Amino acid sequence: MANKNLPKVAYFCMEYGLDTSLRTYAGGLGILAGDYLKGAKDYDYPIVGIGIKWKQGYTDQKIDEDGRPYDTYHNYKYDFLKDTGVKVTVKIRQRDVVCKVWEVTEFGNAPIYLLDTDLPENEDAWITGQLYGWFGEERIAQEMVLGIGGVRALRALGIDVDVYHFNEGHALFAGFELIKEKMDRGMSFEEAVKASREEIVFTTHTPIVQGNESHYLDRLMYMGANNGLTLEQLVSIGGSPFNMTVGALRLSRISNAVADLHKETANKMWAHIDNRAEIIGITNAIHIPTWVDERMIDCAVNGGDLWEIHMDNKKKLINFVEERNGVRLDANKLLIGFSRRAAPYKRSNFIFTDEKVIDPLLKEGKIQIVFSGKAHPLDDTGKEIVENIVRMSKKYPNSVVFLENYDMTIGAMLTRGSDVWLNNPRRPKEASGTSGMKAAMNGVLNVSTLDGWWPEACNHGVNGWQFGDGFESEDEKELDAHDLKALYKILLDEVIPTYYENRDKWVEMMRNSILSTKDQFSIKRMLEEYYEKLYIKH
Repeated sequence: MANKNLPKVAYFCMEYGLDTSLRTYAGGLGILAGDYLKGAKDYDYPIVGIGIKWKQGYTDQKIDEDGRPYDTYHNYKYDFLKDTGVKVTVKIRQRDVVCKVWEVTEFGNAPIYLLDTDLPENEDAWITGQLYGWFGEERIAQEMVLGIGGVRALRALGIDVDVYHFNEGHALFAGFELIKEKMDRGMSFEEAVKASREEIVFTTHTPIVQGNESHYLDRLMYMGANNGLTLEQLVSIGGSPFNMTVGALRLSRISNAVADLHKETANKMWAHIDNRAEIIGITNAIHIPTWVDERMIDCAVNGGDLWEIHMDNKKKLINFVEERNGVRLDANKLLIGFSRRAAPYKRSNFIFTDEKVIDPLLKEGKIQIVFSGKAHPLDDTGKEIVENIVRMSKKYPNSVVFLENYDMTIGAMLTRGSDVWLNNPRRPKEASGTSGMKAAMNGVLNVSTLDGWWPEACNHGVNGWQFGDGFESEDEKELDAHDLKALYKILLDEVIPTYYENRDKWVEMMRNSILSTKDQFSIKRMLEEYYEKLYIKH
């Protein structure tokens, strides 16, 4: 096929969400990566993934009897992974760490090679234990396995690569390995950086400053992450303290943000960094066969009873909630879904802010809300947000549900079976937000601030609703007050009346939601844009 003549890409990512049964993901970043590699297989693109085989994955986060989240970790075994027979070695803390390479193609994806340190010959067998677990030193060790080990694995597997794509800054040490290879062949540091930059592209995600990882230089040197580079050379790449995103922007020939609005935000955020790659916008997308009930798309395109199929999915969600939580929701009442990481800027419990407004709606059963999502194990503020939602579920036991231990199964149930998909990040803090795309293609109507992907898709009152009019403010109190008023107004004046009083309009909006998003936000379009704008040199 013609695609074989395209540049060959190695895609590096710390996490891959392919299926609930493979615990190698935490959230949106991994699910995007998993969808991407499934699309690569569907459309026959020469892409392979490089990642890590996590022994315990991300936290399993349960709720105790007092309504507080707690973290548990299990050792997972995967019989379906293929042993490539390849092992590579990375020197970490002055000791050789052996990394075994496994291949996963089980889930309709292009090959993904997962590195694993859980071997008897390793003193540091637990480096690949927990995804985003522990502290700075282990994070560096994990990123050395992904980056340095990943490039060495590609060499050992005999895989030819034209483009190294770093999805987030975690993969940056792969760039150090590319530089080292060239310096070992006699190039100067400057020549090696220049030549490596021609092979590297980078996707930046989080617009939250704290979410862009940095490390003290002495720790990088002690760990051996510098991979032969001097202190001065490190500083020239990532500054001091060493910022992984800055380093990736300086080591890539071009980089991309994950939505049009995010492109503006990222360019502002990194405007002060010299010698960095241009940041273009390529909006994220989803793998339709994984997330969307094909009956909904078929019905929207060819005509048919959308409501009937939607109610089938809604009843499945209601049964699922009853099995998990023992609560029986009402299929005839408006059901709002909300599932995302419990981070303050995402304002998970925002809808509860003014109990005078929300209390009657919940008591009368005008609305039902199903929440899910995890807080990072070390994020106490995020855990308080979860606690608050659980408290509300006890106060309104028939109208509010929190599904613990969020995973891909819960995500799929919610984005198919809800009536409304609520999303209320503080603009412009949301990079993209692919869950809203999944909902939209399933005929679940988005009610969202104009953040992430939604400004590109929203046709207010036609295929969903926006609230807040894109208002931004450095003063969080002002922003929250503005958005809250707007959210309640849209709910009370438009969403609830349309649902209960104008079913024809609601179903027409569902149809518009599907038809306006199914092509623009499918992984096919995203892959085409990555090749056209990032991978093929112009």
